[in-house]
Amino acid sequence: MGKFGKWIAGGLGWAFGGPIGGILGFALGSMFETPDFTKTKTSTSTTVGSFAMTLLVLVAAVMKADGKVLKSELNFVKKYFIKAFGEDSAVEAIRMLRDILNQNIPISSVGLQIKQNLDYSSRLELLNLLFGVAQADGQIDVSELNVISSIALHMGLNSKDFESIKTMFIANVDSAYKILEIDKNATNEEVKKAYRKMAVKFHPDKVSHLGEDFQKQAKEKFQKVNEAYEKIKKERNLV
Repeated sequence: MGKFGKWIAGGLGWAFGGPIGGILGFALGSMFETPDFTKTKTSTSTTVGSFAMTLLVLVAAVMKADGKVLKSELNFVKKYFIKAFGEDSAVEAIRMLRDILNQNIPISSVGLQIKQNLDYSSRLELLNLLFGVAQADGQIDVSELNVISSIALHMGLNSKDFESIKTMFIANVDSAYKILEIDKNATNEEVKKAYRKMAVKFHPDKVSHLGEDFQKQAKEKFQKVNEAYEKIKKERNLV
């Protein structure tokens, strides 16, 4: 077992059980027989390991959506894991991802397992990362969007949060308002109130339990909330 595998084995947590555990069993192979991994069988906590491996499973589902696995998508995932775990671990993560891609991924049951075990802020971060993978080739295919929508639904994310994050990647004329989850006809006070609410919801500190590197990725989403608010302020001459 390589460095990434050993690291995951010591902190896989709740992802060991259910459909996610079944999928990972195929990818990780002999890891299930190691003493380190056995220790995780009784763990139910939300760990960085469980988040990382869940991300690989969901990424595979999105990559399979349009019937082709693109190098740009693999590169996006590799860069993300390099930032989070380092070069060697990223190589191993991609190797696991290739194995996971060979499996059928039951989105509904996987999503339900995530909903039951992962906090809401972490689920939002998963959604944000899935959109990043889908957009890696410069556009988000309809089939990819449908899979991401299904994942979000089964993970228990509300429709406004889904639309907010989607708009960060698929812009339209009312993008800034949709990011703040308000209508274009909202009053100035409603705009300010919406910004304060979204700033709290998407603040990077919400996923601090996943570690500093994952938290850095969350800052990009938080920045888009700030940019949306600044755009509306400029448009309305708000102070």
